Amino acid sequence: MKNEKKGKCPVMHGANTETTKNVMEWWPESLNLDILHQHDTKTNPLNKDFNYKEEFLKLDLEDVKQDLKDLMTDSKGWWPADWGHYGGLMIRMAWHSAGTYRIADGRGGSNTGNQRFAPLNSWPDNVNLDKARRLLWPIKKKYGNKLSWADLMILAGNMAYESMGFKTFGFAGGREDIWHPEKDIYWGSEKEWLAPSGSEGSRYSGERDLENPLAAVMMGLIYVNPEGVDGKPDPIKTAHDVRITFARMAMNDEETVALTAGGHTVGKAHGNGDASVLGPDPEGEDVEQQGFGWVNPNGKGHSEDTVSSGIEGAWSSTPDKWNHSYFHLLLDYEWELKKSPAGAWQWEPINIKEEDKPFDAHIKGVRRNPIMTDADMALKMDPEYRKISEKFYNDPKYFADTFARAWFKLTHRDLGPKSRYLGADVPAEDLIWQDPVPKANYTLSEKEIDELKVKLLGSGLSNSELICTAWDSARTFRGSDYRGGANGARIRLAPQKDWKGNEPERLTKVLNKLSEIQSGLKKKVSIADLIVLGGTAAVEKAAIDAGFNIKAPFSPGRGDATDEMTDAASFDVLEPLHDGFRNWLKKDYIVKPEELLLDKAQLLGLTAPEMTVLIGGMRVLGTNYANTKHGIFTENEGIFSNDFFVNLTDMNYSWKPAGKNLYNIVERKTCKTKWTATRVDLVFGSNSILRSYAEVYAQDDNKEKFVKDFISAWTKVMNADRFDI
Repeated sequence: MKNEKKGKCPVMHGANTETTKNVMEWWPESLNLDILHQHDTKTNPLNKDFNYKEEFLKLDLEDVKQDLKDLMTDSKGWWPADWGHYGGLMIRMAWHSAGTYRIADGRGGSNTGNQRFAPLNSWPDNVNLDKARRLLWPIKKKYGNKLSWADLMILAGNMAYESMGFKTFGFAGGREDIWHPEKDIYWGSEKEWLAPSGSEGSRYSGERDLENPLAAVMMGLIYVNPEGVDGKPDPIKTAHDVRITFARMAMNDEETVALTAGGHTVGKAHGNGDASVLGPDPEGEDVEQQGFGWVNPNGKGHSEDTVSSGIEGAWSSTPDKWNHSYFHLLLDYEWELKKSPAGAWQWEPINIKEEDKPFDAHIKGVRRNPIMTDADMALKMDPEYRKISEKFYNDPKYFADTFARAWFKLTHRDLGPKSRYLGADVPAEDLIWQDPVPKANYTLSEKEIDELKVKLLGSGLSNSELICTAWDSARTFRGSDYRGGANGARIRLAPQKDWKGNEPERLTKVLNKLSEIQSGLKKKVSIADLIVLGGTAAVEKAAIDAGFNIKAPFSPGRGDATDEMTDAASFDVLEPLHDGFRNWLKKDYIVKPEELLLDKAQLLGLTAPEMTVLIGGMRVLGTNYANTKHGIFTENEGIFSNDFFVNLTDMNYSWKPAGKNLYNIVERKTCKTKWTATRVDLVFGSNSILRSYAEVYAQDDNKEKFVKDFISAWTKVMNADRFDI
C-alpha cells in the first residue's frame, strides 16, 4: 500500500507483554478480583482428573532419595559444587522455599513450589538458586507427575543433610505445584529491592515496628539483612530483627538458634567478586539465558568467583559434612568486622588456629578464614540467644535433635495437618504445631443424620444461631497453610471461645445446647459434627420454607480436639478481625472492608461467584454479627430468597452515605430510608464484575439456582478442612 510504513509490527505491539497498562493501572482504586482466580484451572497443563496424591503414592521414595544423594556429589562443569558437594546449595534452596512462610495469613512457604516464579525466583536473596533447580531437573524429568517441584525442593534439602551425615526428622509429600506467579501475595510496598527502613514504602513504623503480615525485614530478603540492620552491623539490633522475623515464621528462640546454627553448619556464602557487574535477575534476562539470571562475567563466573549474597566464606571448619564446629568457632573466638571481596560487611575471627579454618571450596590445599554474619553474632551477643547457644554447644545430641525438629517444622509448617502428609517417611509422632485432631470412630447413616437434624432444629435454637455458629467454626480455615476450620471444634476452646467475632454469649448458649443433645445420644457424635450439621440443617430448612425441596449435603467424621492438643497461643493469628459474610468489622482499618472481604474469600478458597452467592444468602438468612440489619434487603428475614440481589439492583432506590462505612437505601418516590447497608453490601452493585454476578442471582428464573449455588458454596466452606473426603 502507498502509505504503509516499513517494518510495521504485524500484531498489536505490546499486547502480550507487561508493557501495556492493565485495568488496575488505569483505575488503581478499582477492586481487584484477580486474587480469587489466581490459580485458574486454565493455567494448569495437567488433566482435570489428575490426582497428585495418587501419583505420589506410586513413587518408590527410596529410589528418589538415592538419586538425590547421588546428585549431591556429582559435580557439574557448568556449575561446580563447593567441596564437590551440592549440599549447601540444596539446603539454601529448600530453606528459602520454606522460609517465606508467615503466620499472620499463612501465605508464602514451600507448599506450592512458587520459588520457580516471579517475584521469588528473582529476589536478591535467591541469587543462584536458579542453578539449584536446574541441577534437580533430571530428577524431576525422571519422576514426572509423581513428584511435584514443591516436594522435590524440600526433599532435596533433606537428602543434602543426610548425605552430609545428619539424620533428619522425616519428610512428608503432598505439596502440589502452581503454574503461574502468585502476583497477589503482599510482599511489601517498597519500590525497590533491599530498600532500607525510612525509604519510600518502608515496612517499618515507630521505633522498629514491622508491618503485618510481613516477616522479612526488606523486600527481596527471606529473613534479615546478613550485614546488619539496614546494612549496618550491630548484633544486638539484629537480634531484635531476628527474633521478630522468626517469631512470625512460628519459631521460638530455641528453634531460631537451632535453625541458624544448623543451616550455617554446612555450605558457605559467596561474595568473591564485584556484585555490581552481575547480569539481570532471571525475570529480567533475555531469551538466550533460558531462565538463568545473575550471569557473572568475573573470572570463571562460578567456583571460586561465585557471587551470591556478597558475603564470602564458610561458617564451620568442615562445611561439606555435618559437624559441631559452628558453636566452637562462634563462642570460643573473638570476632572483628571486615569487608568481603564484594564489599559486604562480615565478621572474621581473631587469631584463629590454622586447623580450625575451613579449606577453600575450590582451590585445593588452601585454608580460609571462617565468617559470621551479623545474625550469627546475635547468637553470641544477645543474652537469651547466648544461653541457648551455650546449651547447644555443651550438648551436641540435644542440638541435633532440636535442629532436626525445627528443620522439619520449617519445611512442613504450611503443609497443613498430618492427614495431608504423604509417604513412608512421615514421622509417627504427633506434633502440637500440626493442630492434631482425633479421628471420629463412628459413621452415620442418612437416617441417623436426618434424625439428628430433627433434634437440632427442635432444640430451641434459632436457625440464625445454628448457622452463625457453624460459619464461625468453619471460617477460620486458611487455604494458605491449611490451618483452622470446623474439624476439631476448637471454637469451644481457648482462645476461640472468647474471640469477640464469635459472640461469646451466643456461642456459649449454642454450645451448651449441643452438649446437652450430645449427652442424650446413644451413638456419641462429635460436637464438631453437631456444629456443622446444625448450621446445615438450618440452611436446608430455610430453603424448604422458601419452597425449594433441596437437601443440603453433610459429611460426618469430624473429631473434637482437646486443650492438650491445642497450642492456644498459635491460634491468636486466626482470630477474625473482620467478616464481610457476617457484615462485621472489629474496628476501622486503613484497608477498605470490601478488600478485607476479598482476602478472606481467597483464604477460604472461594471464587468470586461463590463469594457473591454466600453474601446474598447470609444476608437474607439473618446472620449479621450482633443481629444488625445492614444489608438485609428483605421483608422476610430467615426465608431463603434472592431478595438481597433483587433489591440491590432495583432502580427504585438510591444510595446515600450515612456515616463511616454506612449507607441508607432510600425510596426514590417517598425519600424514606428503606434499608441500611455497608460498603461490603453495596460493592456487589457498584463493581462491574460483582454486579454481573448479582444480576444473575436477581433474575426471576434463577431463584432455585441461587439456593442451590449457596448450598454448594456453604458445603465447600464447611468441608474445607476435611482432607479425608
